[in-house]
Amino acid sequence: MAFLMNQMLGDKLKNFTGGETPESKGMSREEFEEYQKQLVEEKIQRDQDFATKKAERANLRVALRDKYRLPEVRSLVTVYTMAGDDIDVPEELAKMVDEDAEEEEVNDSFLKKLQNMDVDALKTKAQTTMTEMKHTAEEKCILM
Repeated sequence: MAFLMNQMLGDKLKNFTGGETPESKGMSREEFEEYQKQLVEEKIQRDQDFATKKAERANLRVALRDKYRLPEVRSLVTVYTMAGDDIDVPEELAKMVDEDAEEEEVNDSFLKKLQNMDVDALKTKAQTTMTEMKHTAEEKCILM
């Protein structure tokens, strides 16, 4: 129980009672203030690096979801949109996604053309072409 209380209240009690002092660290007042500033700057930098890494992972997940058409999780989309332009995608992955997108565009356009074709008209045109070829072959061939 004491351990739990120490974990929960330890940092707050240190800050409340003064925690570290320049004398406890063996530093002058100016050195201690510089040390505190450095700690705060390092924490800010770590937080920024963590946010960037988290955004890059979110971007990678979105790219993979798009590539493999996996369902989306809404909470990750908000992380991705919050990150904006701070996200770096590996060049190889970006190239793979672009190539797949180009292939899908080509396949989609071909499939759309097939869906829009009039099959009956195509069938009748093929049959008339075959009959015309038979007639011309019969005219030119003596054995038939």
